[in-house]
Amino acid sequence: MPQRNPRFRGPSQHGPSALLVAVQLPHAEDAEVSASLSELERLVLGLGLRVAGTTLQKRPNATSPSLLGEGKLRELAALTGGPGASTPGPRAHARPQEASPEASGPDGAGATRVDVVVIDSDVTPGQLRNLELALGCEVLDRTAVILRVFEQRARTQEARLEVELARLAYEAPRIRDDASLGDREGGGGRGGRGHTNVELARQRSRERMADLRRELDAARATHATHRLRRKDVPLVALVGYTNAGKSSLMRALTGSEVLVEDALFATLGTTVRALQPETTPRILVSDTVGFIRNLPHALIASFQSTLDEARDASLLLYVVDAADPELLTQLDVTRRAIDALGAAATPSLVLLNKIDRVSPEGRALLARQFPEALQTCAHDAEDLRRLRESLVAFFEAAMATETLEVPYARGALLGEVRASARIVSEEYSERGVTLVVRAPASVLARLKRLHGR
Repeated sequence: MPQRNPRFRGPSQHGPSALLVAVQLPHAEDAEVSASLSELERLVLGLGLRVAGTTLQKRPNATSPSLLGEGKLRELAALTGGPGASTPGPRAHARPQEASPEASGPDGAGATRVDVVVIDSDVTPGQLRNLELALGCEVLDRTAVILRVFEQRARTQEARLEVELARLAYEAPRIRDDASLGDREGGGGRGGRGHTNVELARQRSRERMADLRRELDAARATHATHRLRRKDVPLVALVGYTNAGKSSLMRALTGSEVLVEDALFATLGTTVRALQPETTPRILVSDTVGFIRNLPHALIASFQSTLDEARDASLLLYVVDAADPELLTQLDVTRRAIDALGAAATPSLVLLNKIDRVSPEGRALLARQFPEALQTCAHDAEDLRRLRESLVAFFEAAMATETLEVPYARGALLGEVRASARIVSEEYSERGVTLVVRAPASVLARLKRLHGR
């Protein structure tokens, strides 16, 4: 990765061009920065932007007013057409330095024009303002990019509400630095002076956030009721890094028509379906939102109801892209996120997905690294059979056996027993049906209460 000048690959698609900028602090390893930048590139491509190039600057800290050094600002301004400085002065009015030959277009006719600069880290409101003044173009930080991707991907009403709330929470401290708001608007205020546009924008933002929280509270109450109804039903939650193949596994295990797409954050909402072919008692499988490096805290908070499925699960299935060289880091990111949800003690199983993309030598190495993990391909019938058997065996091991005698007159109870427990044997007598059943302890306790024992 270059440390001074951007490297341009030439346009591969139509659309506005974006330059990706990584700031490497002393504690960050080269491989970590490179992997994060590659991830950001996929996010940016998902927004329909054309990635014109990437550049890296090593900095001792991230506290400078413009985040980047003066030389780097002037270098980038040569590509964006900005003044190269955020404050008036000799540098601000000087002609930006010429772009290096490495920053020229594919025909060598000159520098590729950059429309958007994307910073691969979080940027403070003041730094964002200074960067946009210096570069003369739109500047996005990593959180802003993730939020825009989420806005595109949100398909359910609840997901849209959650994303909008996260976006408003992100924008709230940045309203003061929004130059588009202008100066002042009449009306309101004290002494007839009127509220400024900034004050009015803050007020609208607070009111909208309050409305969103009320709507989300109602939606979450409904979800909580649904979860309560199935609290005794075994639930497997698919968790993992975004694009690890959770949705493909969900479709393969349950037959549900969930969206399967090779894109980051293709799934935002939660889908819960029964494992197919169905077992008795039923085993439910849920597909949750994927994780990513530096996932904004506002988004984690907003998607609490979605992630509650993982927290309430009986078994967590950590889905890992076995072909990704960053799989260890991605698994660590997922585990830390699950720990933060309070689900660290939930039983779990690691699933090395997309194993068909791994060489035999690589599979052997993974088997030594993860001796308890399952190696699967979501499109291989034999792999899916083994996975299903493993899930059934996990819940079977936690079941207990009980004998229930149900009178013929209590047909509803008999139906409930057949629906929620596995019948080992049944005998008919003059008094009723004697059933030997296996089910989780919580289900057996409920059946006993219904039975009156």
